[in-house]
Amino acid sequence: MLKPESGRMFVVMGERLIDAQYQKSPIPVLRAAKALRGMEPGEKLRVLATDPGAVADFRDYCLASGHALIAASESRGVFSFSVKRGETP
Repeated sequence: MLKPESGRMFVVMGERLIDAQYQKSPIPVLRAAKALRGMEPGEKLRVLATDPGAVADFRDYCLASGHALIAASESRGVFSFSVKRGETP
């Protein structure tokens, strides 16, 4: 488990991970959008967030951007989103 220090990006088992815990919506999805712009189609990004508003943010962002929200879950107040980079720039 990551420490509650948020704001970092990691690479874990070939998947980029952004720790956006304790950051208010829409910051987690904005950080994800910035990271996805620098990734290749098909690459995966995982984002951890604690703001419940991130659930709708990620759903709406992926629908609008052409990226795929491949997993979303919540455990003990921490939301985890896995996004697969789409073909759209």
